[in-house]
Amino acid sequence: MKLTRFISDNIVLKITSLNAVVITMRLVISAFMQWLLATTLGAAGIASIGQVRNVIAMLTSTTTLGTFNGVVKYVSEFKKDQPELSKVFSTVTIFIIVGSLISGAVLFFGASFLSDYLFSSQEFVYVFQLLAVIVPFIAIGRVVNAVVSGLSDYKRYAKIELISYILSTLALVIGLYTSELKGVLIAIAIAPIIQLIVLAFVFGKILKAYVPLKSLKLSIVYKNQLLAFTLMSFISTFLLNYVELDIRTLVTEEININEAGYWTAMTFISKNYMVFATGLFTLYVLPKFASIHNKAEFKHEVFNIYKTILPIFALGMVLVYFLRNYIIEFIYPEFTGMEPLFKWQLLGDFIRLGALVLAHQFLAKRLVKSFIITELISLGLFFVLSKVFIQHYGTEGIVIAHFVRYIIYFIIVVFVIMIYYNKTTTTDIG
Repeated sequence: MKLTRFISDNIVLKITSLNAVVITMRLVISAFMQWLLATTLGAAGIASIGQVRNVIAMLTSTTTLGTFNGVVKYVSEFKKDQPELSKVFSTVTIFIIVGSLISGAVLFFGASFLSDYLFSSQEFVYVFQLLAVIVPFIAIGRVVNAVVSGLSDYKRYAKIELISYILSTLALVIGLYTSELKGVLIAIAIAPIIQLIVLAFVFGKILKAYVPLKSLKLSIVYKNQLLAFTLMSFISTFLLNYVELDIRTLVTEEININEAGYWTAMTFISKNYMVFATGLFTLYVLPKFASIHNKAEFKHEVFNIYKTILPIFALGMVLVYFLRNYIIEFIYPEFTGMEPLFKWQLLGDFIRLGALVLAHQFLAKRLVKSFIITELISLGLFFVLSKVFIQHYGTEGIVIAHFVRYIIYFIIVVFVIMIYYNKTTTTDIG
């Protein structure tokens, strides 16, 4: 009876379990697609796909000037305050216009340079020119996704994720069989358009109620508040993906492109199971932390999240580790160089999950300095340790760096949050 009540009353578990259904379906589809891409395009093709995915991830930040978490925060706070929402979205509109114009111009006019820099070839100029045209769709889709998250509408969020993923996968299969790698990269580039169409279809009516289009004005009332999120997004999204691009290039140059493909395949697996947490962070953790104002409540909520999701993730990661050879055999045939990467990647991701729960306090409370300092330390550690460890351990050194980085990051985040609440408590007493 107590267990039944715990499950029915636990919103974290509800979001996690609903996500589990959707993401399990995604994992099955993803496993098939990874097998298809690996057997058709090989490790070198997987590495090229990783480069393009990193670029698109960077665009989710630059096209909106990093306002995603800001929109989540303010929609969750002002969902019943139309005048304030209007001010927020008026500012976001300006940010989207500026971010999209800059991103589009850089991609279109810098296509030749980017192709040479990321692929050491002029063969991929078309990818960047296509992305330049798609930039506005990426920006609008990102903001709409933020509204869904801010409202904590996890049921529609799950539906949107699943439908858009299935349609994007279908486009990927068509692209692969019509034009091989070129078709795959085009399909990946147009995926944001597919997601935006699904968002409009599933969430369109509700969106009109919260985004007051008629009252939008080109004003920047929330400029300073959103610029804080711009800076944080630049660090966490843009620089993170830049570092991944650079490390993939490093592995290619220091070892070979096949090894870069093995590491990319490992990160694909990692990102697939970490998606379980992504929805929870945006739909629950960020809005919840934004509404918490004392240390005791924060500790209680963190403990609640930990006891709900950490055992589930631990079990899943143990299964992935023991099934690693089967995963390689059935999904990534001939990618035997991946096997030593699993242990360190999984350990690092488990610690990362615990750290990211705590780090969302920086976003929820707009603790810009704390967020930037901890993220820069994390990225700096990953970049430097990767360059050092690759000399001694080869590609395995990259995932060892990933593991060490998150141990240090977790300790630093705990320390910074303790300082924040000690100061807050002192101020309240004073």
